Amino acid sequence: MVLFIICIKYIRMIEILTKMPEISIKAEPIFKIGNFHITNSLILSFVVLIFFLISAVIYEKNSKLKKKSNFYYFVNFLLKAVYGLFEGVLKERAVIFFPLLGSFFFFILLNNWFGLLPFVGSLLIKVKEHDEIFHFPIFRGNNADLNATFAIAIVSVVMIQVYGTKYLGFKDYIKKFINLTNPMNFVLGFLEIISEFSKILSFSFRLFGNIFAGEVLVTIVAFLVPVLASFPFIILEVFVGFIQALVFSMLTAVFINGAIAKHH
Repeated sequence: MVLFIICIKYIRMIEILTKMPEISIKAEPIFKIGNFHITNSLILSFVVLIFFLISAVIYEKNSKLKKKSNFYYFVNFLLKAVYGLFEGVLKERAVIFFPLLGSFFFFILLNNWFGLLPFVGSLLIKVKEHDEIFHFPIFRGNNADLNATFAIAIVSVVMIQVYGTKYLGFKDYIKKFINLTNPMNFVLGFLEIISEFSKILSFSFRLFGNIFAGEVLVTIVAFLVPVLASFPFIILEVFVGFIQALVFSMLTAVFINGAIAKHH
């Protein structure tokens, strides 16, 4: 009897899993421009970018008005709060690096939150690929695509090197990686080179893993228990999206601070 119940449960589990919506680890191509594939994550990224730019234009126009809107004060509050966090790491130099760090924070945050909107993943389109018809979602969270997080990570690490070279000079900065004064410094320099490349992997996989896992969790819970069961998980993912944006930008600030510091 017990064996029969276990078999029934096992069969039921298989039925549930076979009826679940397909979850792809890679972004799906929606259309092509020449040989360049436009994926669903890239489309949502464009939507976020347009929203970002429109918000910036509205904020800039409001800053010139005598009677400012509530939107201006809200954005101004956010900017000051985020700037204060970076100021704790970079001190008086925070004003120099805030355009880069603030862009990282708000762009990643908006992409994380836009990926939780109801139309993301639910609006499907028919796409013909290799003589087969597939149903792909039109929108997919940008940071749930490893290509996107990898690109942001490369920008972050490259800018760390650029600022390090600018503030210390090329000759002094390169000594951090190539130092032939003694065998120990040579080995440490080699380890520093590996460390810089590992930052790209750490940045990209951390952001991708957290966001992709969260979206998969929300999708599975919504499929198994459709009525409001996924709401607590969505609230959790809103918080996780904020934390991941903060972690990425703050780590970039810490690494920049380390790169521009003179080493003895």
